[in-house]
Amino acid sequence: MKIDLTETTASKINKALVQGRRTIGTPAIGMVLTLVIVTDEENAYDALKAANEASREHPSRTLVVIKRVSRSPRDRAKARLDAEVRVGADAGTGETVVLRLYGEAINHAQSVVLPLLLPDAPVVVWWPVNAPVDAARDPLGALAQRRVTDMYTAENPLRELAERAEAYSPGDTDLSWTRITPWRSMLAAALDQLPCKVSEVEVEGEEFNPSVELLAMWLADRLNVPVRRLLSAGPGLTAVRMETDCGPVALDRADGSLATLAMQGQPDRNVALKRRDTAELLAEELRRLDPDDTYASALKYGVDRLGEPERAQTALAAKAAQSADVPDAAGAADEAETRPKAKAPAKKAAAKKADTKADTKSDAKSDSKAASE
Repeated sequence: MKIDLTETTASKINKALVQGRRTIGTPAIGMVLTLVIVTDEENAYDALKAANEASREHPSRTLVVIKRVSRSPRDRAKARLDAEVRVGADAGTGETVVLRLYGEAINHAQSVVLPLLLPDAPVVVWWPVNAPVDAARDPLGALAQRRVTDMYTAENPLRELAERAEAYSPGDTDLSWTRITPWRSMLAAALDQLPCKVSEVEVEGEEFNPSVELLAMWLADRLNVPVRRLLSAGPGLTAVRMETDCGPVALDRADGSLATLAMQGQPDRNVALKRRDTAELLAEELRRLDPDDTYASALKYGVDRLGEPERAQTALAAKAAQSADVPDAAGAADEAETRPKAKAPAKKAAAKKADTKADTKSDAKSDSKAASE
């Protein structure tokens, strides 16, 4: 069920929510939290779709805040609020309110959202794009216990990592960190099986991907060992290799779906390590509402301590380089056979030149004798 409200107020929106619940026959409120999504018109559809899918696991009241830019100075000076109330099948397992703010209302979004929050329920604010650097100081972020951002959408993720580390507040988290949860679980389980000490780590992934940097910083922070950052074509994270005193440990995922775990003295194992969509990532973040101290420690380690990333050398390139540096016996034999053959045309040319010179001298002598006679 959908109810459209034009030039409305928070009071009228609350009445529309009650009316909608009574119409579909569910007057009781069964939501566990309020999810506030701050986005623009371009990304609102995808964000709302992900939130509706996540609500199957976490029934919630979803408030979508869309700040609309007014064209004329007169419109910018006038405050206006339009709303779209969705309940029932159109809102997943919760209820949804899409808020479009115009003019002066854009600067007071927190005043619009505050009366619509569920009483005595936690609040989570999610910025799919264009998140503030200091989310805790944002007027909407100050209302929440948890603040979710996504550095993957930033123009410069590495700079964003450094800025987020300086502005971190308990309750901040990022979907780039959520994306590496399966990797962290798999690597921790692998090291638990080996009573060995790690001496060096390599993390390989695509360029400008904050998840790769966060995994490298987490390993460096937890293991206290040097971590090299290697660049690959992706998708996302492609491999983690650890040198231990018991032998190498490698987790390699080349296709973004199936990974291979290789450990010394054990057969290689295939493990499911697919890339998850936004709805799964958001549902994982909504499972916990306390501060993530592990994320804070990895983030504050500092991306600058990892050094400059290096290009990962593919197996084909490594083989070509090795062949160029140390030629094999067959190649040397072939080269030895071709060298004498290359000189044969030169000898023939020299012999032909000598014959031509002899013929020229003979003709000259004949002409001289004929002239004297």
